[in-house]
Amino acid sequence: MHTDRWLARLAWAPRAGARPARGVTHLHTETIVPESLDRTFEFFAAAGNLERLTPPWLNSRITSPLPIEMRQGTEIDYRIVLHGWPIPWKTRIDVWEPGVRFVDRQVRGPYRWWHHEHTFAAVAGGTRVIDHVEFVPRARWISGRMVRRDVEQIFAYRRDALPRLFGAQ
Repeated sequence: MHTDRWLARLAWAPRAGARPARGVTHLHTETIVPESLDRTFEFFAAAGNLERLTPPWLNSRITSPLPIEMRQGTEIDYRIVLHGWPIPWKTRIDVWEPGVRFVDRQVRGPYRWWHHEHTFAAVAGGTRVIDHVEFVPRARWISGRMVRRDVEQIFAYRRDALPRLFGAQ
């Protein structure tokens, strides 16, 4: 689409660096979904489902061609619109352990550092989905509180969406 090309030219995001020694914020959430471990992991292994777990106000869209084969080393391109600004985001799967966990890390995007570990465990009544995120916003001394609030809202949405999505399947 013409609009997408125009937004891609406007959107700019620097590369992420190494994990900073200071200023890392941690967010940890857990959700029980009423589905087997295998089916839950299969849902997360389909990269296209990320849009279903992301709040509409982020206007998140995967720009990499689908379907995406998830494995260690896979890189995925997205576009989000954050506070009115289109931002490209590229993540890389650093760890891929089917049925157990996977880790995505931002390569390019809005954060100075972003590391998201997804862990899965079978429990009575379904699967526990654990998200542990480490992040450092750019210009954290200015944006830190706002970014933390945004990330907390994104994962609150995800916590609410997961049981609803699996209950409907």
